[in-house]
Amino acid sequence: MQEKSLKKVAIVGRPNVGKSSLFNRLARQRDAITSDMSGTTRDIKKRIVTISQNREFEVLDTGGIDYSTELFAKVASFSLRAAKEADIIIYMVNGKSIPDEEDKALFYKLQEMKKPLALVVNKIDNDKEEERYWEFLEFGADATFPMSVSHNRYFNDFYAWMEEHIPAPIEETSLQIIEDEIDPFAKIVEEINTVKEVEIDNEIRVAIIGRVNTGKSSLLNALLGEERSVVSDVAGTTIDPIDEMIEHDEHEITFIDTAGIRKRSKILGIEKYALTRTTEMLKKANLVLLILDSTQQISELDERVAGLIEEHKLACLIVLNKWDIKEDRSYEDVVDDVRDELRFLHYAPFITISAKTGLRVNKILDQIVSIYGRYKRRLATSDINDTLRAAIRRHHIPSHNGAVVNIKFATQYETKPPKIALITNRPEYLHFSYIRYLSNFFREKYDFEGVPLDIVARKRGERIDEQEDEY
Repeated sequence: MQEKSLKKVAIVGRPNVGKSSLFNRLARQRDAITSDMSGTTRDIKKRIVTISQNREFEVLDTGGIDYSTELFAKVASFSLRAAKEADIIIYMVNGKSIPDEEDKALFYKLQEMKKPLALVVNKIDNDKEEERYWEFLEFGADATFPMSVSHNRYFNDFYAWMEEHIPAPIEETSLQIIEDEIDPFAKIVEEINTVKEVEIDNEIRVAIIGRVNTGKSSLLNALLGEERSVVSDVAGTTIDPIDEMIEHDEHEITFIDTAGIRKRSKILGIEKYALTRTTEMLKKANLVLLILDSTQQISELDERVAGLIEEHKLACLIVLNKWDIKEDRSYEDVVDDVRDELRFLHYAPFITISAKTGLRVNKILDQIVSIYGRYKRRLATSDINDTLRAAIRRHHIPSHNGAVVNIKFATQYETKPPKIALITNRPEYLHFSYIRYLSNFFREKYDFEGVPLDIVARKRGERIDEQEDEY
């Protein structure tokens, strides 16, 4: 009786795209045989799977859809029959290759079944390879997910989508207790399957940068002396500098290249040396504390150092040090000077401190954790498009010399920093001022303080190039 009420989820796709690997990942066991040889799975394998809040469903692992031989054609017919019987369909493709016309034809055939259907682009094994996932947006699927089953990456959004279509049980019934007593092994399997693999991202690498004599060393020492539970030296090789790690609010915050920060170099060409070393630090960081001397005007070197933050698209907190020194300049004057000279860091918040006296230094660690949470944030595609529609209703997209410009949909394709793509019929005619308007609208809707936001305009199916616009 219980089995009839379970939703059936069919994993469908052509051979060697990772269907059995996903089946094993969902079932938390190596049951289906996986290999690189096409046609390994010929029958339909079934397992009961439990995800969050005791949501149970039956997952079906199907054979690859291939009509190259009579045997494979029969396997394909079984696979399509399983899709027809299922309540939810997961269509998998190989993200290592470009979209295939046969894949599109099969996907559109499954769309005609009018069931919840997700397109999973497998074998996206790292952040750089995620660009290939873009090409599969041309399928026009309601839900498209990049994934690396073998590396257990990018599963969170996929699980969230599954939870939308798999109902949670209302209550435990006496019938369930009886069934567990009849089949005690089922209870063990349920407990194993209930453990959901969660991607934990709580390691923050922070670079403290700024020109000479702004108080970088004093700030670092003050931070390491404030509210720390565990502090350790993260050693590199014998010629590498030493990083300092501190635990705060369940995050590991590592201040990188701290030996270099604390040493005052006596070598000639100090500005060139400082900029070179800062660049190397930023390559390893994902968040920056930009230290400025609040008693002085912004200098050209301040601008050059800050420009590196924009270049590396890093989260940022601007720290105005030496606030204990009495000056004629008001807070508004200092902030106006910084905003005017460092316009490209418009997203970065300020904090006024005194590393010498400890004024507000303890608030920096909380700021780091909060900003990093926004830096790694991924918005749901449905939320992004709801916000996009609201923005367009408020201000319509301007035409270009009479040519109508439409934005079909938007999607976030990367985090750290958040990157959003606008899929449009004429990306070259979408004016930069309107993209900036959308960026401000998104910032108004979602809290992106301290975080750069990349918004790019692309045609459906167009690859992302290296030159992206930041707003």
